[in-house]
Amino acid sequence: MLIAATAISALAVLLVLAAWRDDMLIASDKGVASAEVLSAGRLRSAVTFVTPDGVTRNPRLGVLYPTKLTAGERINVEYSLSDPELVRVAGRDARVAIVPALSVIVVVWLIALPTVWLLRRLRRREPLESVEVARSA
Repeated sequence: MLIAATAISALAVLLVLAAWRDDMLIASDKGVASAEVLSAGRLRSAVTFVTPDGVTRNPRLGVLYPTKLTAGERINVEYSLSDPELVRVAGRDARVAIVPALSVIVVVWLIALPTVWLLRRLRRREPLESVEVARSA
């Protein structure tokens, strides 16, 4: 249980670090464009935009930080000029990933710690119960 909780916590931290890395890549070679939201979801939203070279882009993984978007909406996006597949909603960054990641970590440990405590308590009782059964026999 502790290993699983630690692994999930590490993954949540890695998620925030990956978002920060993506933000650094975009900031180091940033392009800005107006985009249309093609489809919107909590975890993935598809957008299309035109880069200054006239190429229409539709990143296959969608846009970073897609919450609160609606299909048909026009938004500004920031993207990496060297990798136009790396796109985020303008004005949003890795900070929006911190609260969900911390929430996952807190919930995981709120479940894991009482479970470990309960399992240890039950394990301590087992030898006592078997001793009591042996004495009564």
